[in-house]
Amino acid sequence: MLLDGGSGAVKSLFSRFRPFSSGNQVSLAGGKIIRRGLLLAAAILLLIPAAPGLRPAEAAGTIQTAVKTVKVSGKSFTVRTVKIPKGTPVTVGLAKHQVGQTEAFASTIKSYKAQAAINGAFFNSYGGPADPYGTLIIKGKISHIGRYGTTIGFQKDGTAIMDTLRPSLTGKVTGADGKPRSWYATFINRTPDAGANNSILFTPDRGPKVGFSGGIAVTVSGGVVTHKGVNGNTAIPKQGYVLVFSGKEKAMADRFEVGSSVEWNVTYTNQAGKKLDWSNVQTAVGAGPRLVTDGKVTLNAKAEGFNDQKILTASAARSGIAILPDGSILLATVNGATMSQWASVMKALGAKQAMNLDGGASSALYGGGKMLTPAGRLLSNTLVFGSQVTK
Repeated sequence: MLLDGGSGAVKSLFSRFRPFSSGNQVSLAGGKIIRRGLLLAAAILLLIPAAPGLRPAEAAGTIQTAVKTVKVSGKSFTVRTVKIPKGTPVTVGLAKHQVGQTEAFASTIKSYKAQAAINGAFFNSYGGPADPYGTLIIKGKISHIGRYGTTIGFQKDGTAIMDTLRPSLTGKVTGADGKPRSWYATFINRTPDAGANNSILFTPDRGPKVGFSGGIAVTVSGGVVTHKGVNGNTAIPKQGYVLVFSGKEKAMADRFEVGSSVEWNVTYTNQAGKKLDWSNVQTAVGAGPRLVTDGKVTLNAKAEGFNDQKILTASAARSGIAILPDGSILLATVNGATMSQWASVMKALGAKQAMNLDGGASSALYGGGKMLTPAGRLLSNTLVFGSQVTK
């Protein structure tokens, strides 16, 4: 049985004893002599197994940073990495704690008291609402829907998983006649494009209000419709949500009456239509494309819905996240690489599973108390790790 030499409590106990000397000897029956320090040390060791909650296990993992040179296809890449032990608390760090806002990367880190962080999902960074494009799950609840790319999810036990997650939100509303009527939402916490036909659900993760005017708003609090009318930047109840119907979807609002009971559910499938059980996932960020699957490069950006040459062929600053064979997480950034090169780099770093995150000016990495890759713009969302981030 080995005890970690760095364990503060055990180490401090032993440090109280001076080196052995004749002055520390004690006489026992039969004339035998034993050193006092040895006797006390033995007594302490006998007590340790009985101490509640103390387990003779390996030392808890720590977040580690490194700068590595990786050579793939005859070219060398300088990669900044942060390795995070499996089970480290993690959540989505929202700018100003709201979906659709932006702030400095350093401000998000400070706000969430993060020990490590990396930029997350792609978002609208070229004018208009800074809404994300990928799926976000926060504290076990979906906060944004994305329908392309790859998503990484963190389960309750700390296990990380990756898949081509495709969420679908459906619900039912039951009025005074007792007949349930179906409804669905195309997006969550996203500003609709002008003239678009959408039904969008807004939760408190959006902030105090939906953030725009137009369409028909249905306010639900405690599972019951409390208001229905023209949306004038409707307030979102803390214990509820708001549905906004626009364009041709306005007709769906007719199914809702004040006093009706409402419920909704999210189901998950992968890109091939296979149903996925992500009920235990507490945190998730969608971006992509997938880079590595089971230790092999499996890049196919077009198949995941990507058409931008910045993803398909260009060289750019990249951010990525990998699941290592032992379940730990590797965050990584590189100054310039094509997506194909990036996939090979992540494989060379030992990734069992890996995916790309937002890049270019959004590429950002923090760990070990240092800004390893500073962001080139304000960010919408990040993945933040550390003992305090979920509190």
